[in-house]
Amino acid sequence: MRVLPAGDDALLVEVDGLRQALALHATLRDDPVPGVGQTVPGARTLLVPFDPWRLPAVRLAALLRERAAAGAAGGSGTAGGGRLVEIPVVYDGEDLADVARLLGWSEDEVVRRHTAAAWVVGFVGFAPGFAYLTGDDAGLVVPRRATPRTRVPAGSVALAGPYSGVYPRASPGGWQLVGRTDAVTWDPDRDPPTPWSPGDRVRFTAVRASALGAALAHGGSSRSERQSELPTRSRTAAPTVGGDALEVVAPGLQALVQDLGRPGLAHLGVSASGAADPRSLRAANRAVGNPVGAAAVEAVGGGMRLRARTDVVVALAGADTHAVVRHDGGERTAPRARAFLLRAGDELALGAPTRGHRTYVAVRGGVDVPPVLGSRSTDVLAHLGPAPLAPSTPLRCGWARGPDLGAEQGVSIGRSSDLPRSTP
Repeated sequence: MRVLPAGDDALLVEVDGLRQALALHATLRDDPVPGVGQTVPGARTLLVPFDPWRLPAVRLAALLRERAAAGAAGGSGTAGGGRLVEIPVVYDGEDLADVARLLGWSEDEVVRRHTAAAWVVGFVGFAPGFAYLTGDDAGLVVPRRATPRTRVPAGSVALAGPYSGVYPRASPGGWQLVGRTDAVTWDPDRDPPTPWSPGDRVRFTAVRASALGAALAHGGSSRSERQSELPTRSRTAAPTVGGDALEVVAPGLQALVQDLGRPGLAHLGVSASGAADPRSLRAANRAVGNPVGAAAVEAVGGGMRLRARTDVVVALAGADTHAVVRHDGGERTAPRARAFLLRAGDELALGAPTRGHRTYVAVRGGVDVPPVLGSRSTDVLAHLGPAPLAPSTPLRCGWARGPDLGAEQGVSIGRSSDLPRSTP
């Protein structure tokens, strides 16, 4: 095995294969090491995040080698003891006949072997909740499709190489489709959002289409249309407390709601996401008296225009952007690096950046959208958080509480040249 640095606060352990990665993952799960975060298995790797203030990297690397050696000496398997997840499947997939032909079996034999195999969640990736399942049937191996589909329905049960998987939502995909299930394998409103994690065991059971709902009624949830859409509101989200303070007149190239993201969920296939320039997000929030991680608007390029529906305190940070405030046919230059007041009816317009790409617009109280998995940020690829901002979108504010910095009087947070900027 090799232990490599992955930034200042993570180590990447390279091993011979998934079996060893899961075994090391299991030891850290069952016997946690103080200072080590949630580990993330891969096909031949294990990512181990850690707190360098509590546990030096050299000491952690030595501990990982000891754990791996002890596991090898003891004949450790693939992290036994994981939960058993049962997935009812209707085996009527579009590629079932092709899979049978590729393997030289009948379709019934494919179904029999797929349901008889003992599957283990190796790792989660590609999309939130998409588990790469590895089985004990060495003959059940098929190539990916020569031409991927542009849309695979949610709940499709598929094969590719030595893996099987269930598509958690509608997405492109090139795996061979052998069946479908109504089991919900990803729901950000649920805790936990996915029924499995690395090391868990999975068993597929064949059912008729008419019996699928009955099979789920015993212990699962049925699929809902919201899985293929952007989540709207977490059932556990705190109620909004502010009002519609701003309205999007034009989003420009792209405008998103972002905070500091969702770290610590990579083992579920969820990236950290969040602000691309977190230093500028923090700076803008400090200017208006918010907690530094409050949600703000991240504008890419120029062209974004926001209209104040009520008096509201805002601040700009990030790219070098000429911004103006328009009111009743007149306009004034909007300051950078300090908070200022928008009166009801004022319009804030961002020009094209001369340096950098992203401008952050923080509003006192924070942008109030429902949190999803603990964050208000938009993850476009994973379809998590609020949708990208569009014309006429209202923005509520007021959920966050921070110290009063007297921003109505234009208290500066430093010279413009002192602010962190987006990278050019």
